[in-house]
Amino acid sequence: MIETIKFGSRDSKLAVIQAELVLHTIDAPCELITMKTTGDLILDRTLEQIGGKGLFVKELDRALAAKEVDFTVHSLKDMPMEQPEGLPIVAYSKREDARDALVLAAGLLELDLSKPIGCASARRRVQLQKLFPGAIIKPVRGNIQTRLRKLDEGQYGALVLACAGLERLGLTDRIARRFSTDEILPAAGQGIVAVQSRAGQDLTCLSRFADADARDCACAERSFIRTLDGGCASPVAAYAEVSGDTIKLRGMYVNKAQTIIRFGDCTGKREDAEALGRNLAERLRRGE
Repeated sequence: MIETIKFGSRDSKLAVIQAELVLHTIDAPCELITMKTTGDLILDRTLEQIGGKGLFVKELDRALAAKEVDFTVHSLKDMPMEQPEGLPIVAYSKREDARDALVLAAGLLELDLSKPIGCASARRRVQLQKLFPGAIIKPVRGNIQTRLRKLDEGQYGALVLACAGLERLGLTDRIARRFSTDEILPAAGQGIVAVQSRAGQDLTCLSRFADADARDCACAERSFIRTLDGGCASPVAAYAEVSGDTIKLRGMYVNKAQTIIRFGDCTGKREDAEALGRNLAERLRRGE
């Protein structure tokens, strides 16, 4: 008898859709087990106030380590830069649109700067302040549907959300503007779904899901962020693109006082992705 492969994910609508993207590529019986994480339950404070991105994966990591599930599925941008011992990321989806989107209240066509722009990350806040000088940038928590409800109720003049998440939820029509990666550099891993497992697990079932381009981009981006000790409270950002055997990485460095912002890029061989990320981060930190 073929054993059922168990996948774990958060129980939000978007998380389930992302998990199903993986399950649809598996040629074996699968079961999806969903659970709430600490990050889903605490919504009255920002992530930097309650402990960072790790709160979105802690319960899933525990289930994986306890062999309650065989694999877990995550938005890569929500995963900590350091993985727990023995629980590596083992596959990356083909990358969808990595850009950020401006979302307006239903029926509106122009941005109302008399109300705050809602965003959930320091990375976005720093770059939005450059794009819209004088705008009020206010934190917003909750899943995408909750954030959209707050926007439509008039609590915000606009939201900035990931294009990929809106598209996966069938909410492309809510996108009023797609910011270019020159306007807002994306979060490391944005647009990529990641699969995590236990070390030594048979990965044959993921062969149709795993994408090498996304893997190498993620390696460069996460190396850049990790070198700068970046987390949810840090405005650092990184975005890589591959072309043949070459990878180009762009990064943003912001000092702790947020008084210095530096952008830079580098190009190299894709097999050197991790070193490229590390070297660019160190160069920007030194101001070279």
